[in-house]
Amino acid sequence: MFSQNNQALFDRAKEVLPGGVNSPVRAFISVGGTPYFAVRAKGSRIWDEAGTEYVDYVQSYGASILGHADPQVVAAVKAAADLGTTFGAPTKHEVELAELIVGWVPGLEMIRMTSSGTEAVMSAIRLARGATGRDKIVKFAGCYHGHADALLVAGGSGVANQGLVGSAGVTEAAVADTVVGPYNVVPTLDTDTAVLVIEPVAANMGLVEPEPGFLQACRDECDRVGALLLFDEVITGFRLGRGGATSWAGVTPDIWAFGKVIGGGLPVGVFGASRGVMANVAPLGPVYQGGTLSGNPLATAAGLAALGQLSDDRFAELATKAERLALGLTQAFAGAGVPAQVPRVGSLVGLFFANEAVRNYDDAKEAAERGLFPAFFHGMLQRGFAFAPGPYEAIFPSLAHSNEDIDRTIEAAAEVATALR
Repeated sequence: MFSQNNQALFDRAKEVLPGGVNSPVRAFISVGGTPYFAVRAKGSRIWDEAGTEYVDYVQSYGASILGHADPQVVAAVKAAADLGTTFGAPTKHEVELAELIVGWVPGLEMIRMTSSGTEAVMSAIRLARGATGRDKIVKFAGCYHGHADALLVAGGSGVANQGLVGSAGVTEAAVADTVVGPYNVVPTLDTDTAVLVIEPVAANMGLVEPEPGFLQACRDECDRVGALLLFDEVITGFRLGRGGATSWAGVTPDIWAFGKVIGGGLPVGVFGASRGVMANVAPLGPVYQGGTLSGNPLATAAGLAALGQLSDDRFAELATKAERLALGLTQAFAGAGVPAQVPRVGSLVGLFFANEAVRNYDDAKEAAERGLFPAFFHGMLQRGFAFAPGPYEAIFPSLAHSNEDIDRTIEAAAEVATALR
């Protein structure tokens, strides 16, 4: 099963894949070194081509909330595959997954499925423009909303990890109607604004919590000018609880976008809104959106199997695990005398090498530019703990992580922190 050589495989990959990868952050550009190539994963663990075992806090960037290869999800996918992997026709599981999601999120009445979070947000933006008859988009620096042209401005996550502010190939015309402001500062909108798009908890510039009243003030500002509020919950959706950020914050947007968790580890995305807003989507209305693999039977089967296990008790259990990790890491860095901030929101954890709390993208960049994260990343990797290879990514404990996993992680972090000092 194991080839014993990640480097050899990476060299082969670079001949046929740009940078040797299919998503830029995987190339280890911001941390240096050779990426490990995954062979298999189970629960909290992942194994690479050399047979090295890691406790994994990437968990497919949060998609695997139950841990890798959850037995119920695997069984559901196998059963679905036996019946056919794609049909190009509606299926019962699409309806069941839609009913479940709509039933969990207050104010959400109808959804449309896509094949990725990027597609979901891109389609949600188109819907907002079509529903309002307006063109302007307002977003926040450091919030990553997928790689659609109009949204690749001051993006976080993979864009920031490559040292980019946007992307070549995105024309001035494509971003002419996109306005960017600082996170945690309520923008002043005008009557040309179609939509204000926001990560309700920013998880693509590390982890930055909205300050008290910020989300409600954004809601109020949209109402003032008749713009729509879009919550990009590709990460926060069904990590903060059954109702996502809507229940967590008590603020209801006009449009939602979801991904990751709802697919149980398979490619999927969703955008949705009230019946009135969704009436603009074809075939009911003039806003076109479609996809050959949208509502794929394997993805919907996996999503149903995953979400079906997420009771309120399981969310509380996961938040407790995240709290244990965040507190332990905080103590590890403090004990070593290394300035660090380890924020936690629900089951999401962040890490900034900074003296003070981070509240926006500028603060996050300042922390990243201290240059400590690559040494921390490799120190942990060498000790058998895998974090995402970039200082702008969140940490994703799963329900499969045991207290022993977390305590061993904290012990290793203390060793690495001492070396950093």
